[in-house]
Amino acid sequence: MAFTTANALRFHVQRLPAAADTPDRPVVVFLHGLVVDNLSSFYCPLAVPAARAGHEVVLYDLRGHGRTERPATGYDSRTAVRDLFALLGALGLGRRRLHLVGNSYGGTLALHAALARPELAAGLTLLEPPLSGAWVENMVDTLSAAALSLEGSAVPAELLGLRLRKAAHLTAIADDLLNRTSLVDDIAASHTFTPADYARLRCPLLIVCGEHSELVPGALELAEHAPRDSTAVEILPGLGHDVLKESSGSLRKAVLAHLDATAAAAHATPGGVLVR
Repeated sequence: MAFTTANALRFHVQRLPAAADTPDRPVVVFLHGLVVDNLSSFYCPLAVPAARAGHEVVLYDLRGHGRTERPATGYDSRTAVRDLFALLGALGLGRRRLHLVGNSYGGTLALHAALARPELAAGLTLLEPPLSGAWVENMVDTLSAAALSLEGSAVPAELLGLRLRKAAHLTAIADDLLNRTSLVDDIAASHTFTPADYARLRCPLLIVCGEHSELVPGALELAEHAPRDSTAVEILPGLGHDVLKESSGSLRKAVLAHLDATAAAAHATPGGVLVR
């Protein structure tokens, strides 16, 4: 377990070295989803296979999530992007090009980061990214209802009594995030992407969604307006908003192929380092 301080916050970080000597490849950074998620969701399905395939990997718990410090404020996307680049700087990776892999809300953050620092974005992989204003409204309603159900709840103690320590820990974190931070209000104020935002993307992009996911229309809109020669959409049959958990084999194949392709495209920049 490793901790690094960046943007005045203590982050839980895991780094996986590339299994092979591949210095020209971008660093692959994984961004997880909201509230009950953390870096561990990527570890076996994608992060370890990526490292074994020759990619340097960084995983971290977002602000307030997992084992990262949980301040009362700062859960907006702009602060999350500042957290990301401050953390990479603290890790000595501030000038390296990046392939950002985001799941669910982490996909939204990856897209924000690529738009904020296009010179660093070598590639994007977005798994079930929520992009529409309708998603924001639905998520705020869901999170608000969850906050009410957890406030003063005895559930964490009951789970501990049943020796379900992991579930108790995740429930306690959710209670803290939803009832004692600005997370819900910050999500409610989220910036909604526009077609003009998508048109500004300049790196290869892979979007993966489940066939039955309510997020497919937003993914297709992104693909429609992003540069078409470098954008691909993969729809996994029979799945909803659960591709990371339920489709590890086909998902791994698609993601690793995209990582390899973007690494090859970035090969012309020596060492994967940004050249100004």
